[in-house]
Amino acid sequence: MSKFLKLSSIPRSWDTAILGLLAMVLILASTTTEGFLTSLNISYIFSNTSEITIMAFAMTFLIITGEIDLSIASILALGSSMLGWSYQKGAPIWLAIIICLVVGTVCGFINGFLVTKVGLGSLAVTIGTLALYRGIANGILGENTVNEFPEAYTSFGFDTFGTSFMPKTLPLIIFFGLIFGFLLHRTPFGRRTLAIGQSPEAARFAGINVVRHKIIVFTFTGFMSGVAGVIYTFRFSTAQADNGVGLELLVISAILLGGVSIFGGVGTMWGVVAGVLLAGAVESWLTLREINAQWRTIVTGILLLISVAAPVLVQKNKARRERKALKS
Repeated sequence: MSKFLKLSSIPRSWDTAILGLLAMVLILASTTTEGFLTSLNISYIFSNTSEITIMAFAMTFLIITGEIDLSIASILALGSSMLGWSYQKGAPIWLAIIICLVVGTVCGFINGFLVTKVGLGSLAVTIGTLALYRGIANGILGENTVNEFPEAYTSFGFDTFGTSFMPKTLPLIIFFGLIFGFLLHRTPFGRRTLAIGQSPEAARFAGINVVRHKIIVFTFTGFMSGVAGVIYTFRFSTAQADNGVGLELLVISAILLGGVSIFGGVGTMWGVVAGVLLAGAVESWLTLREINAQWRTIVTGILLLISVAAPVLVQKNKARRERKALKS
């Protein structure tokens, strides 16, 4: 029990730190870079992180259980390709969207089945399906691009409400954020997720069906990757096989930066949102400063290293202080 309390205190400390870091970045960026706090740029930050945030909501549960999914960007691309292909073949746009969501859900279920029922490691499985799903997307569209979609849908992907900074995708993100936040912090499902991440064996002894739970979480992740595929397709008005390349690393780095432990069992949804916003703010800041893409990639790598190392260092520091307090 004491171990659980100790683990539970870590994300609160890191949440505070990440919020402070986010505030510091916003202050520095706004004082050193003209145009950072304009409504246009704020809208850009929200829009540019839409797909990352959507996928991060579900991936948070997966990482907390001690698993990972590197195929999410490929699922996004496959769903996007199926959306564009089916619409091009004459399907109504609403049916094409449903097909995209179903494809994402099935891909997530396949990942979960291979990990839990077959007994393969999630890292190995999703490295394989990363290539598999992207390959299927290439088989469907090849080098072709579908970019003729109804204007009402493409405007949803990139437009804002009137002259405000709020992109039209923001209410959808808030909706899913509230659902997944409530699910993690206020329901037995969330408590089971944390319990599995802290100790799968103890969770089994407590009567939790670990296999079924993980399959559900993998399926959630696939579905949300499908949702991200819809948003991505309409935001860029493009369905093609290489959509979303590299997004999986941005999602994982934002989640870990938000205080979710790579070892599982620890994490909060508000920390993840702060991590996503921090990553988006830094990316926007560097772009406005005209820093080239290579350096932006280096910064993303540094943020990923910080996100992995910092919570561990915080834990060790807290443990060291506790030992000193006991000795005194």
